Amino acid sequence: MDHYYDTADDLSAAQLGPRASLVQFSSAFCAPCRATRAILADVAAVVPGVSFIEVDAEAHLDLVRRLKVSRTPTVLIVDSNGRVVNRAVGQPRKSDVLAALAPAMG
Repeated sequence: MDHYYDTADDLSAAQLGPRASLVQFSSAFCAPCRATRAILADVAAVVPGVSFIEVDAEAHLDLVRRLKVSRTPTVLIVDSNGRVVNRAVGQPRKSDVLAALAPAMG
């Protein structure tokens, strides 16, 4: 697991949640991306201070390379300082997302 890529320059601070953000890298023909989007949006809706940001991987290849995203969906958990504190590849379970958020929320 890679930690602490600086994303503050890559994602608008206005988009980052005050406590944490769920950042999903998706592509147009990725079936698991649709299910992942629903799970992450649901978590962001029920956990105060958490935002959900979806990034089109094909349209942001520079960011994909900098953050070493190799597959979609890739989910990054970003803390309020803009640091990646956790990442997962593939469709996550809601319970896993909630558990992975804990370190970012301090």
